[in-house]
Amino acid sequence: MRTAVSALELLEPRSLKEALRLLRDEGPLVPLAGCTDVYVNLNFGILPQKRFLNLWGLDELKKIRVRDGLLSVGALATYSQIIASPHVGRRAPILAAASREIGGVQIQNRGTLGGNIANGSPAGDSLPVLAALDAVLVLASSRGTRRVPFNGFYTGYRKSVLAGDELIASVEIPKTEGRQWFRKVGTRAAQAISKVVMAAVRDGPSRIALGSVAPTVIRLPRTEAVLAGGGSVAEARRTLEAEIAPIDDIRSTADYRRRVSGNLLEKFWRETA
Repeated sequence: MRTAVSALELLEPRSLKEALRLLRDEGPLVPLAGCTDVYVNLNFGILPQKRFLNLWGLDELKKIRVRDGLLSVGALATYSQIIASPHVGRRAPILAAASREIGGVQIQNRGTLGGNIANGSPAGDSLPVLAALDAVLVLASSRGTRRVPFNGFYTGYRKSVLAGDELIASVEIPKTEGRQWFRKVGTRAAQAISKVVMAAVRDGPSRIALGSVAPTVIRLPRTEAVLAGGGSVAEARRTLEAEIAPIDDIRSTADYRRRVSGNLLEKFWRETA
C-alpha cells in the first residue's frame, strides 16, 4: 500500500548551513535528493519515516573538482555528471564506468553518489569503486566537518558511523597509481541489481573490493597480500574464495557468487597484465 502523501512533511533548506541547522534542531529528518531509492520505498509503503529534508537544490554539494591533489566529488553529483566529468575520467575512470551501469539515463540524471553511499546497499555499484580507491568521506554537521575513510564507514548491513545530524558532503579520492578495473555481473549490464560487482587497482599496491558478497562492500586484504607477495592468480583465487562468505538469496546462490568472484579476479589479473 502506498504511503499517504498527506502524512509527509518536507523541509527545503536554501543552503548547506541551513540544512545542517535543520538536522540539528528539527530532526530526526531523512535527507533526500535524487529520490531514486526513497520514492520506491514510499510507493510500496515500507518507509517508516515521515519527515524529509530536500537537498536537491544545494548546488554547493554538486561540484566535482581537483584540489590539494585530491579528486573531490560532491555528494549531490549525479551519475551523469560523473560520467561527463573530465576530472573523473582522468583520475578515477572506474567511477565513471560504474556510473554508466547504474540504471538507465533517467536514473543517472537523478541518482547521486552520496545517495548510493548513504543507502548502504551491499549491491551498490559505486561502493566497491570507492573501497578500491581508498576514498575518504567528508561528513558535515553544525558542529563542523570530519573525514572518515570509506573502508571504515559501514558498521553492518545498511548501517554506518553517520550521525543523525550529519550529511555526506563530498567524497575525496587520492591520486591513484596503477591500472583501474571494474566489472558488474547481473541479469543485465544495467538497470539490474548486481549479483557480484568488483572494482580493483593493479600495482601500487593492488587493491580489490567486492559488492553483493557480504552484508557490506568489502576489501580483500588476504587476497591482496597473496598478489603483493608474488603469489599466482590461482593461489589468489583460492584465497578469495575462502575469504568471502556470500549468501543464497532471490538473485543468486552463494556458490555462484563465489565462483563468479574468482572468475572476475582472474579476468582482472589477465586484462591488466
